Amino acid sequence: MVSTAGPVLDRFRLDAKVAVVIGGAGRLGTHVSRALAEAGAHVVIASRDRTRCRVLARGLVARGLAATAARVDLASEASILRLRDRLVGSYGRIDILVNGATSGAGGLPEATGAADWGRALRVEATGLFLACRYIGEVMCRQRAGAIVNVGSIYGTVAPDFGLYAGGGPPSPVTYAFVKAGMGGLTRYLAARWARAGVRVNCVAYGGYRSGTQTRGFLRRYGARNPLGRMMSAEEIGGPVVFLASAAAEYVTGHTLLVDGGFTAR
Repeated sequence: MVSTAGPVLDRFRLDAKVAVVIGGAGRLGTHVSRALAEAGAHVVIASRDRTRCRVLARGLVARGLAATAARVDLASEASILRLRDRLVGSYGRIDILVNGATSGAGGLPEATGAADWGRALRVEATGLFLACRYIGEVMCRQRAGAIVNVGSIYGTVAPDFGLYAGGGPPSPVTYAFVKAGMGGLTRYLAARWARAGVRVNCVAYGGYRSGTQTRGFLRRYGARNPLGRMMSAEEIGGPVVFLASAAAEYVTGHTLLVDGGFTAR
């Protein structure tokens, strides 16, 4: 991307950009899709559940924002290619890719077998790579694009299992494996595609207040975290908008920790 002079806040705008958010109607993805649309992008909300994507897209359109829904199954290479071809056919380009899909497979290591492990990696590792590869190829031909992978602090540190005592299970062991690998893939692709004008970054989130946690869990998490609380839903989208925008033109290969200082100590 070539730098363009202008007021600094304008550089955070995504006007006329085509952004696809895979997993865009999920727990985190919903807030990412909304933030990108509010920043001016035309957001294509994609997941296996097209109905959920349509509901979210209609809500954004009702607010005067630009959004459409699409179906993609990251377990299917053909499905990823169909999504790519649809986007190129409809818009002529793809400016932003956000990878935020999860499979929900797996659990604690003692309860995770080969089948669960394989299902998780098929979507969260192989599917992630193929989405980056096929949409990244379009961006390389354009000589411009931004990929943001949605990671987790559990790709950097292990869960604090004491937080979950009496408050539900921590994320699956497959999740930690995939999110750790996501950081490596992000750096590799960033180095490989930098001269083609494609930036690749990762946002590693800490926990956010979803409304499902117990009071005890929220209290323990707040005591463990330097900022004293969990992330709110309104704080999810901003980091992705930044990394997708011209404000981050000189940022690539980076994993941005958005965790309230959880990993600082």
